[in-house]
Amino acid sequence: MPTFIIEREIPGADKLSPAELRDISAKSNEVVAGLGEPYTWVTSYVAGDKIYCVHEADSADTVERHAREGGFPANKVTKIAAFIGPETAQARG
Repeated sequence: MPTFIIEREIPGADKLSPAELRDISAKSNEVVAGLGEPYTWVTSYVAGDKIYCVHEADSADTVERHAREGGFPANKVTKIAAFIGPETAQARG
């Protein structure tokens, strides 16, 4: 299944309380459960006025549907082309 990175502009995101983040997470989980199609929220990063999310879905349209139904912004949705990390330097082939 394709993986997407979603950039969400949320002023003051880095100042959201643990309770607010828990509520956002619960809403996201609720929407995922109701989509009726394969969808995985992998992780999210809160940084400054943005939240960057990594989701797996069949299409960007499905990612945008999740955002709409959850009331979340999805200012930019980008399909991930490749994954790299420290171990990539050791790969042969």
